Amino acid sequence: MKDDNQISLNRRRFLSLAAVGSASIAVSACTTGPGRSLPPPAVGPAPAPLNYQEAYGQKVDEGFVIPAVPIDRVPSEFYRQVVNDPTGEKPGTIVVDTAGHHLYLVQPGGKALRYGVGLGRAGFEWSGRAVVQWKRKWPTWTPPAEMIARQPDLAKYSADNGGMKPGITNPLGARALYIFQDGVDTLYRLHGSPEWNSIGKSVSSGCVRLMNQDIIDLYDRVPNKTPIIVTSGVRRMRFFS
Repeated sequence: MKDDNQISLNRRRFLSLAAVGSASIAVSACTTGPGRSLPPPAVGPAPAPLNYQEAYGQKVDEGFVIPAVPIDRVPSEFYRQVVNDPTGEKPGTIVVDTAGHHLYLVQPGGKALRYGVGLGRAGFEWSGRAVVQWKRKWPTWTPPAEMIARQPDLAKYSADNGGMKPGITNPLGARALYIFQDGVDTLYRLHGSPEWNSIGKSVSSGCVRLMNQDIIDLYDRVPNKTPIIVTSGVRRMRFFS
């Protein structure tokens, strides 16, 4: 027979293991159980840098093939990356800096997820505070009447003709976020583009364009009614406070 000390030791070991097992089950239930409300994660160190060849590689999305971006030909400041937040805005806010050709999605802990953007004429025509009213995957593009007047060949994509069907050559790309202020459409859009070489530049038309791989990432991170600020230089943001 085992002595009393051995029995006591075995009993303590059993209770210790049982407690660990119970804790593991509780954690598992919190992370996988449907409909559970979890506390916000603790703010830790910034995520490791992305594998950019993978992040900007070829993707199949909703049946459309998105070509790989030759990322070594894009300046590294326009890669998707975690940076120190220069805006001071609340986490979850989108800030478009038209001067720097950057878009920031503010994160907890003084960080922001930064994307490179390209800007068209319309991208400079509006600034202020608004919200992402709604979002669309692979949207239809309808050129405005003013654009059709300048480029009559676009009349086949007019609203009366149903617009341009979704696709890889559609100017709105893989996703579009529609910006409203006080319930009114600003006609400002955040959208995808296959023209990776326009990122970090100002081009002739369009609003705020991101590489298709980046607009998909942003789309998945922000819900409708996400606040957005458009400004020329994040150092001047107090103008909008």
